[in-house]
Amino acid sequence: MSELKWWETAVIYQIYPRSYQDSNGDGIGDLKGITTRLEYISGLGVDAIWISPFFTSPQKDFGYDVSDYCDINPEYGTLADFDELLARAHDLGLKVMIDIVAAHCSDQHAWFEESRQSRDNPKADWFHWVDPLPDGSAPTNWLSFFGGRAWSFEPRRQQYYLHNFLPEQPNLNHAHPDVQQAFVDIWRFWFDRGVDGFRLDAVHTINADSAPYRNNEANPDFVLGKLPQQQQPFFRQLHDTAQLNQPSIQGFSEAIRACADEYEGDRYLMGEVHGDAANVVNVSQTFTAPGRLHATYNFDLLAWDGLDVEGMRAVLNKSITAFNGTGRLSFAFSNHDVPRSATRQLAALGLDPSKSQALQLLLLKLETCMIGSTCVYQGEELGLEDVQDIPIEQMQDPWGIEFAPVFLGRDTCRTPMVWRKSQPNGGFSSANKTWLPISKQHLAHAALDEAEKPTSIYRQFSEFLKWRKSQPALVSANTVSAVEGDPNVIQFDRISETQSLRCTFDFDTLSASFEEI
Repeated sequence: MSELKWWETAVIYQIYPRSYQDSNGDGIGDLKGITTRLEYISGLGVDAIWISPFFTSPQKDFGYDVSDYCDINPEYGTLADFDELLARAHDLGLKVMIDIVAAHCSDQHAWFEESRQSRDNPKADWFHWVDPLPDGSAPTNWLSFFGGRAWSFEPRRQQYYLHNFLPEQPNLNHAHPDVQQAFVDIWRFWFDRGVDGFRLDAVHTINADSAPYRNNEANPDFVLGKLPQQQQPFFRQLHDTAQLNQPSIQGFSEAIRACADEYEGDRYLMGEVHGDAANVVNVSQTFTAPGRLHATYNFDLLAWDGLDVEGMRAVLNKSITAFNGTGRLSFAFSNHDVPRSATRQLAALGLDPSKSQALQLLLLKLETCMIGSTCVYQGEELGLEDVQDIPIEQMQDPWGIEFAPVFLGRDTCRTPMVWRKSQPNGGFSSANKTWLPISKQHLAHAALDEAEKPTSIYRQFSEFLKWRKSQPALVSANTVSAVEGDPNVIQFDRISETQSLRCTFDFDTLSASFEEI
């Protein structure tokens, strides 16, 4: 029925491996654990899984600090475990995407350990090394997302190195041809194993421009607010084309696309990108120009404080204006970096907590009816709430630890999945202590328990996804009318050659309806 590529309308289920299922009793989720839960995911009716990083890593940022891109962190298992997971997923009809962190690596990666030793070793220029200013200070005013300067001093070289995140996450120099080739080798390593695509982490933070480095300009629209949106001085600056979204990044986009196109099976490239507020649409269009990435991961529905109906309508209309007729966007309401949508959107819409489950189901239906693909974060299919009561001494996220108790970081959306209310640790692990505490409030919606309830979000969403696959307007074309509707209603038409479907999402009744027109 459909001539579109699989990824153009895919529903992708995001797995945070540390918190999905522990198979060996160490309190940490792992690849074997994921394999045991693939039938649960397949039963939901999604098209693919995206697994957050599981590569060798000191876990300073829980896998987003990679020390070996072609091996598995021992906590998560082995390459053989991954191959078993991949084969089982494919048997169940699921595509498998993995999370590649190309902008930076760990300071414990062999590349950086060599580079930092001197100015004349074989990897001396694999990272961004810059001399101090005459007064000894950092070369630019650039700031880290996690607080403080984006430059750290290395006494052995008497130079600063760049890190857009933690000092333990040095940014790679993607202008260097050897760095470019190293990543081509990494992509081929995983494509050759049978991986169906990559979610490319924070590609807008790749740095490939050469010195002289320019200062960021002041943000004239900055308004001091609460954490994290207006945290520290970071948002006092504009970042595009100086620190972030450098034009030379597109050499990376073109190289990885050329590599993907060598393989059969429509290998998919989805880039996580962001930009200064006035530049977000242009950033996504640039990254998905012909010969570059297939799609970008849309941040606009992930606002930390949530969005009211008018805010959601504005996001969707902006996306339609720029991308109607294409699958070049991927929408999400939740992920591993923001509070869960069942809590965030409930507050933004001013709804009573008793409405949480109905709201979550409505949001899932809304995002999977938009053009492009959708990423559903583990637990959304259960309506899991954000966990706000993690004791400070048990927090793990470096961002949260830095700013607690004013801001609790990302642990609140990363607590382990629960599978059976009746089992110790909700069936996640047999360990005496799990890496983050099990949420007692989640036990009422344990995954396998919910999959057995006809009225659960899991079952209703599963039925909806089955119905969705039978609707040409939703899976055979990526054409949509402008978003309209009454103040508390979002309404649009999805259109294919054989069907026009009016999709209505009512935030008063928390119900969705669909009518052929």
